[in-house]
Amino acid sequence: MSPEQLNLQLPPHVLERLEILMQGRERVLLGIAGTPGSGKSTLARLLAAAVGPAAVVVPMDGYHLANQELARLGRQARKGAPDTFDVDGYRATLLRLKERLDDIVYVPHFAREIEEPIANAIAVDREVRLVISEGNYLLVPEGPWARIAGLFDDRWYVAVNGTTRMTRLVERHQRYGRGLAEARAWAETVDEPNARLIERYAGRADFALPWD
Repeated sequence: MSPEQLNLQLPPHVLERLEILMQGRERVLLGIAGTPGSGKSTLARLLAAAVGPAAVVVPMDGYHLANQELARLGRQARKGAPDTFDVDGYRATLLRLKERLDDIVYVPHFAREIEEPIANAIAVDREVRLVISEGNYLLVPEGPWARIAGLFDDRWYVAVNGTTRMTRLVERHQRYGRGLAEARAWAETVDEPNARLIERYAGRADFALPWD
């Protein structure tokens, strides 16, 4: 799909906000928060395609703790919860990106096919003007996450209704190997409590975007 086709899926006021945000700045850090299954990744991809090579997506999911570390901590059964990420590592990367001192910063990517982060998978060179980071907990003012929101120049929240979210999550879990019953159970017992926490702090965003 070409950038022109992608642009058609973005409301004009969204692109206008982004254009204004980038005016006169060497680099902008845009944070996109939302519940699991809200469409954050899709929105980030569309925005990056609209801007072109000057934009890079840095997903929060790249900072998932590895499965062996989750197993050691006894947290593997609720992977995706706030305490299953390397929050300090994520913050350190955002600071490097914000300072824009390095010629290139390599960041991790989360591979859903193997349910593991892949180190140094995304390159952000010094000339990149827009860094889009999307993730569940960017607006959560609790624990180590409290130091994240303030690093972004603009904070967006992707809003989606619960039925759409649940359908997307079950389909996603099935796509990556879970049976229907297991997919529903994970969505209801792991994803849903996380979603309620995230929704509690939606009002901390600078901009809300319905994305059904």
